[in-house]
Amino acid sequence: MQFFPVGRVYDFMGKRRLFAGISVLMTVISVVALFIPGPSLGTDFRGGTEVEVEFLVPTEPGAIRDAVTGAGLSAPEVIPVTEGKAGSRYLIRVQEVSSLGPDAAAGLARALCVGDALPEAECPAPRRGSDLKVSPGGDKVTVRFADAPDLEWVKTRVSAVPGVALREGASNPSLQNARENKVEIQLKSRGDQLMSGLREKLGAEVVPESPLRVEWIGPKAGAQLRDSALKSIAIAIVFIMAYIAVRFDLRFAPGAVVSMVHDAVGSLGVLILLHREINLTTVAAILTILGYSVNDTVVVYDRVRENFGLLRGATFERIINVSISEMLGRTLLTGSTTVLSLLAFFFWGTGPLKDFALALIVGILLGTYSSVYIALPFTWWLDTRFFGGTGGAGGAGQKRPAVKQPAAVV
Repeated sequence: MQFFPVGRVYDFMGKRRLFAGISVLMTVISVVALFIPGPSLGTDFRGGTEVEVEFLVPTEPGAIRDAVTGAGLSAPEVIPVTEGKAGSRYLIRVQEVSSLGPDAAAGLARALCVGDALPEAECPAPRRGSDLKVSPGGDKVTVRFADAPDLEWVKTRVSAVPGVALREGASNPSLQNARENKVEIQLKSRGDQLMSGLREKLGAEVVPESPLRVEWIGPKAGAQLRDSALKSIAIAIVFIMAYIAVRFDLRFAPGAVVSMVHDAVGSLGVLILLHREINLTTVAAILTILGYSVNDTVVVYDRVRENFGLLRGATFERIINVSISEMLGRTLLTGSTTVLSLLAFFFWGTGPLKDFALALIVGILLGTYSSVYIALPFTWWLDTRFFGGTGGAGGAGQKRPAVKQPAAVV
């Protein structure tokens, strides 16, 4: 499919200063957006508990926020979910992860007779517990007793501890291992506490019996995921730079890297300004954007290398114009068909798929732009500034026998 006349050469390099200024401005805005207003980090990175609830009747966010605060949870975020046919659906996030605080954990250990220097009258030898373990979410406790445990006694003792709430159920607590006298106790998680608080404040006719989903992650794990995400992006950039240097020429690699960083930072800035959540899905999208950007750049680089031999005597600047003009139709066709397929996911997708599609759409548009106005102009500048304008691959700036040139630049 031919979109542009054969032999027509467009003067892309003649407008390099204009588009360089636009790119610098866009990058500066994106960097500033990283601090003001700053990214809205998802639960993946900052830790916390996230509950998605579809209320039975229309409910105001303010009422939900007050109910969550009344349940003892701090700084709740209430985000409306408007995708699909969702009615009064909200995403509720709180900073707390474990349902068992330090004081409650200490009280629970004392109630189950775990520890030293406990009074004999309160904790006789047969009742003594040991090896108490609490799950990271604070919703499951296991303890081993010296003798066969009395589950009713365990239930009574646990229920009397301030800040501890047993999960409803006839088999809670339960004997997990009879030979080891090991008991498992199910406590209410932060999600359970949140739902209980909502039902207590708003009523059972408003709040459903169970949420659509509950997710939580600890702050330490969130920080590790964040660091790993940044490392993965940095490693990808380093290996792509090495590939470009080996595949073409060392002076081509910085242009590809600048182009990729431009696309990644620009995409992140757009998502922040659109108030989109930054999470692991966003990182996956950015890594995909890096791959798409370098693929598009490599195709144009390859045509430049071919034209080094075909356009002997031409300047590096003209070779770039000819190469981009020859590949322009292919670049636009590839980018447009990819964006069209992603638009279907963006308009009809839900949740993370919708955000993933949006990030890719922004990244592909920036990647197509950067292949034309970032990668090769930067390579030309680098070649002119540090390599004497030889152009590489035999020296495009050297005097060579002239061959028939394409039509005049427009």
